[in-house]
Amino acid sequence: MGMFDTLGRAAAQAGRKENTLRKLERMNTALRHAEPDRVPISDFFWGSFIQRWRAELNLPADANPYYYYDLDWIVTVPNMDPWIRPFETLRETQDEVVVKTGFGAIMRKQFACPMPETTAWDVDTFEKLEQAVFDDPGDPRRFHAAGDNQIAGVGDGFQRNSPAWLDTVKSLRPDFPVYGSMIEVSECLTRLIGQLNTMMWIGEYPEEMGRVINRLGAFYLACAEAELDAGQDLLDGLVVWGDVAYKNATFVAPSYWREYFKPWVAKMIAAAHQRGLPVIYHGCGNVQKIFADFVDMGLDAYNPLEVKAGMDVVALRRQYGQGLGFCGGSDIQVWETGDREKIRREVLRKLNAAKGGGYIFQSDHSVAADVSGQTYDFIVKLVREYGRYPLELGAFNEEL
Repeated sequence: MGMFDTLGRAAAQAGRKENTLRKLERMNTALRHAEPDRVPISDFFWGSFIQRWRAELNLPADANPYYYYDLDWIVTVPNMDPWIRPFETLRETQDEVVVKTGFGAIMRKQFACPMPETTAWDVDTFEKLEQAVFDDPGDPRRFHAAGDNQIAGVGDGFQRNSPAWLDTVKSLRPDFPVYGSMIEVSECLTRLIGQLNTMMWIGEYPEEMGRVINRLGAFYLACAEAELDAGQDLLDGLVVWGDVAYKNATFVAPSYWREYFKPWVAKMIAAAHQRGLPVIYHGCGNVQKIFADFVDMGLDAYNPLEVKAGMDVVALRRQYGQGLGFCGGSDIQVWETGDREKIRREVLRKLNAAKGGGYIFQSDHSVAADVSGQTYDFIVKLVREYGRYPLELGAFNEEL
């Protein structure tokens, strides 16, 4: 692990608020597996949750949970589209919009539904995938220009002309530790050709797909390095997005993942560490069979640790000790019940994973509108009260 500081970035901290520097020290101390003043807390919020939260807490229309709760870190998203181009609008009504994105994906966003539907892909044969040539990974538009991009623009909401990534980083730095982010190959394939085609073509053409994966890996490593260069001295860490599993296991055999996917994740981690930045990897699903590989790569923290996929952060702490940090792991399905006693038990039990440092408190994925504003408010207050070191968890204390 890196020490998460360099002379250049240390000088760049001069214009930041004292409170922000305390949050940065809190995050970095936790990721160095030492105990800071208290357990860091943040999350990923759906727009629909934010609307409900504002209404239920009687907050202004521009209220933001990151600022309202003074959360400890935030992640930003540059343009990761293979082809940098405006969305092509194929259909638009008052109820929905259908666009083609820079992944060549045709996406239908119904405004009344929480998430979009991908209905087709330009890259719909293995031959097209082999022949695909992407735009320059270091194209300045990825980091310095406003414009459409799939990951920032088509999700819980729908947004055209997303702001320039570097402007977003600069606007957030006074108040938060700011992480950049980059997808790795598995996430790219899901967006470029779909999960079904990915698994089918790996089964049909394992060696040929291996060569494609290596080419995509090199591309997104170059994107990550270009992002780190563009955000030099402004970033506090990097998130690597790379869902590789579902509820029961990984999408592909662990041996295949280790041969083709793992090396590129390791190189992204190394690229960030060379710049003194910690790395959090976001991978949904049950990754038990490859979890030790993330320890081997020197990853700083794993997110989101989905309970419904069998990922118990306290059990993982027992198994791996301080070999890896954890970010997330609090059962969102318990949060959705609104039952204060169940939520209290869930939150305080998961804080056991913070013993000795190495834990950032978050949900086990993200906070959607099924969670009430009052519930999230209650959770933040619990973490702030019981997450102070030395931890005193009372009846919820567990030996590790």
